[in-house]
Parts: sequence; structure tokens; C-alpha cells
Amino acid sequence: MTDNLKNIWNKKWLLILVAVFLLNGLQTSFVNAQQIYRPAKTRILFLLDASGSMFARMERDTRINVAKKLLSNIVDSLQGATNVELALRVYGHTSPPAKRDCRDTRLEVPFRKNNHDDIKKRIQSISPKGTTLIAYSLQQAAYDFPLEPNTRNVIILITDGIEECQGDPCAISEALQSKGVVLKPFIIGLGSTADFQKAFECVGRYYDANTEQQFNDVLNMVVSQALNNTTAQVNLLDIYSRPTETNVNMTFYETERGTMMYNYMHTINERGNPDTILLDPLYKYKMVVHTIPPVVKENISVTAGKHTIIGVDAPQGELLVKIEGVTNYDNLKFIVRPSNQNKTLHVQSANIKEKYLVGKYDLEVLTLPRMFFKDASVDQNMVTTIQIPQPGKLNITCPIQTFYADIYQVIRGELIWIHKLPVDIQRQTVIIQPGDYKIIYRAKGANRSNNTFIRELKISSGQATNITLN
Repeated sequence: MTDNLKNIWNKKWLLILVAVFLLNGLQTSFVNAQQIYRPAKTRILFLLDASGSMFARMERDTRINVAKKLLSNIVDSLQGATNVELALRVYGHTSPPAKRDCRDTRLEVPFRKNNHDDIKKRIQSISPKGTTLIAYSLQQAAYDFPLEPNTRNVIILITDGIEECQGDPCAISEALQSKGVVLKPFIIGLGSTADFQKAFECVGRYYDANTEQQFNDVLNMVVSQALNNTTAQVNLLDIYSRPTETNVNMTFYETERGTMMYNYMHTINERGNPDTILLDPLYKYKMVVHTIPPVVKENISVTAGKHTIIGVDAPQGELLVKIEGVTNYDNLKFIVRPSNQNKTLHVQSANIKEKYLVGKYDLEVLTLPRMFFKDASVDQNMVTTIQIPQPGKLNITCPIQTFYADIYQVIRGELIWIHKLPVDIQRQTVIIQPGDYKIIYRAKGANRSNNTFIRELKISSGQATNITLN
């Protein structure tokens, strides 16, 4: 093979490799766009109560021993989990009860990769001693999570008592969530009462565990929620409460901070049902259905492992402004507003149908002159059609000089201004609705008001009208 052929061959392969690289990049970008809201990493901080009361019995063993066993098991099970990091903070375990130390909390094992054995080892060495300081422990836990974007920071609090140090766990938890430090904490209450549960409702997601089996089940469920998406189905309901509406984007925002989490184009699947979507169960959502106007549903919660059906009223019909005959309009548009409101919902093109929620709307068609239609009714699965006349064409010539000129519509003897003609253009065409008009003009070079002239004209639908200004 000659050197020239070798160079051509090498360049050819180089171009192929570049094309493959770019194509892979495009494909990766597309896939990532669907997964953009899935955090890259989940960090779980186990916050363990080691106050003196943890020596109380839970069936055949002490609460602390049951907690050690089950927590060690769950840490062990997470050893092969990808993009998951663990840490252990303990409170009430270094100072004797008599001291009532309200600062007795310590990060025993910080977040890092492959620290599972360290956590299990440290768990086994813990011996309960002191008091219950939940608020301060939560406050200090804020510093345990590394500052890193695109992560889910989760606290799992295991406790058998309520706050004993005059702190406010609710306020601390709310502050941590509002600042985006952590998601709403999970609280597993051991040997709890109704008052115990009530005290923790404002702190996070509370679960009772009064037996070892309950503790095991709740702990596994909580960790599952922390790691997995769950399924949901959005029913967009028509006026008959049937889930027939579809083909519209739905945006899910995290309620606490307003962060956009997911976008799904609503789909009816091959079985005729709204398709299943995936949502992260750790968040509470606001859903915006991008109908016209949009529909908003607040405070949506989903439960891990449970298929959630989200219903929202979104009955729709179609709206069409149709121009009679052949038109010279270049993409005529009209403004759609809610009835009797000065709020623009949409600017729609004529001769193209678009969907709106069932209701009444005011239309402003951007013809010359503009046309207004009040209380146009959009009904379920119906096409509301408004016809407007085919316009005429007004050809204006100024062969000798140019003019200052305005076009007025004549309505019951009154002049309504509709259009100013550009100065210094000797030939121009105006697409205009049929009706009676006057052009009032004065030569650009004239310096007397009595040099003003008036031309009357009648525009007919689908016809051209030619006038000369001189």
C-alpha cells in the first residue's frame, strides 16, 4: 500500500472513530436527560440512641442488643450497594447519667467508602450510659455530611426516648431540610407510646417498633425507601372522572425547596391505562400538569414498594380559529385569555387545533383590525371552531412623493385607528379584514395642515383593492 493510500485509509478510520464517539455522546446525553434527577450518591447516617434507657427489655433481650444486632445486619447487607455511603453517630454513650451531659454526641464512624466493618465493630463496643439529646445530635449531624452536589443525605434515627435536654428536634429538623442539608429524617421508635409518636411527627417519618420483628421489618423498609424509587400512576381525569386525558408533560417539584425532580410526558400504555412512572419515595412533591392553563396538585407522597395512583382533574377540549377561503395571512395568531381576565394563557396559530381545559376563554385575533371573541366555550372532547372572514388585500402606491398616513376603520360613523403606514415606502401591501375604511394622509414635504387628504375605501373579502396616494 502506498503512503498516500495509507494516509487516506488512516483518515477514513479517524473520521469513523470520531463519528462513533460523537454518536455515543449524543446517546449518552439522551439517556442522561431521562435520569438527570436521580442523585449520583445516597449517604445514610445512622443516629443511634445509647442513653441509659436502652438497657430496657425488648422481648428476650435489651433494646440496645437488639439494635446492635439488627443495625449490624443492615450495614452488612449494604456492603455491596453501589453509590451508597454510610456513617454512624451515637449519643448518650460517653457520660454517666448523673452528669446529664447535653453535649454527649459523637460521630463515631464518618462517611467513606468500605467502612462497613468499622461501623459494625464500633456498634458492638457501645454501652448505654447517659441522657437523650436528640435536637443537639441532629444539629451536629449537619456537619457529618460532606458538601457535595447531587447527593441524597438521609438520617435514620433509632431511639427509645424523647428529648431530655430542652432542645427542639422539630425546629432543628425543619431547618436542616429547608437548607437542603438532609431529607426528612426517618425515626424508628422503640417501645413507644402515643405521646412518643406525637412528639416525633414533626421531626420526620415516624415508625413504631415494639418487637424485634417489627424493628427488623421497619429498618429494612426504611433503608429500602432510602435507596429505591417506587411506582406511581397519574390519572388525568375527564369530566366523567375517567383517566382518558394524555400526551401532556408533568413536572414534579420537591415540595420543601421547590427543586425540579422529574419530567414525564403522560402516556396511555398498550393496555389503555396511564403508564407507570418512577418516583423517589423520600420526597413530597408538587406536580404541575402542563395543560393550558396548567393544573397543580400539592403535597403528593408515595410509599416505597406501594403503587400510588395520583388523580387530577384535567378535562380538555380543542380550540380552532379557522380562516375562510384562501388567506394571505402569514401565520396569523390569536391570544387566548381566561374569560374576563387580562392574563395571556397562550398565543395560538390560526388553522391549527390546540387543547385547553374545559371552560370559557376570551380570544384576541391579531388580524388588521383585531377581532375579539368573548366567552368561547371549550367542551370535553369537542372542537370549538371560530371562523373569521378571508381578508382582502390593500395595495398602496405613492408614485411621486411619500406621505404620513394612517388607516382608520369606520364603525357607525366613528373613526377607529388601526394602522400607521411606514413613511418613505412607495409601494406597500396591507392584509386587512373586509369593511369600510379611510386613509388620512399628508405629503411628507407639505408644511400646512390643510394639505391633509382623506381617501375612503371598501375592502371586500378575498379581493384586492388598489389605490394611489398623490
